Amino acid sequence: MQFFSNVRLITAPALVMSMIVLSSCAQPHQPLQDDEPGVREATSQGPAGAQPGTCWGRTISPAVIETVTEQLQIKPAQISATGEIQTLPVYKTETRQEIVKPRQDNWFETPCPHQLTPDFISTLQRALEARDAYDGDITGTLDDPTRRAMRLYQMSQGGPDSPVLSLETARSLGLVAVERTP
Repeated sequence: MQFFSNVRLITAPALVMSMIVLSSCAQPHQPLQDDEPGVREATSQGPAGAQPGTCWGRTISPAVIETVTEQLQIKPAQISATGEIQTLPVYKTETRQEIVKPRQDNWFETPCPHQLTPDFISTLQRALEARDAYDGDITGTLDDPTRRAMRLYQMSQGGPDSPVLSLETARSLGLVAVERTP
């Protein structure tokens, strides 16, 4: 009794070649888990005119669209020589949408991912805790509770509505040195 009548042996060179082909189908490089989401280095994807070596976050303000409804006269009133209205005017209702304010990219400078060490994150958590903005454990990881607290604190200080730490917020918390102007 033969169960595998169409089975062929794969030779070593064929096996190696099939592994090479399969490896070329692998997904593109995924960012490391500790990379800060939404942060772009100015050298590759930052805003126009950003200095090389700086890192940036971005929020997007959606477009503001307004619905406009107008009455358009398509046939005027018919008035007799004596001034009497013979037929009333005819109007048509037209509704359209207009962009009042276009979509806008809002760039803000951020600490670069290599700066976000466990010590830095622990200090961030303690700084937020000292301002009654964080009540979680000091873990040194940028987890969801830390991001939520950071985002709310950042927004309360007039910063971006983003789970990405802005450089301005980091400076206000004393985590990053404030640049001095000469």
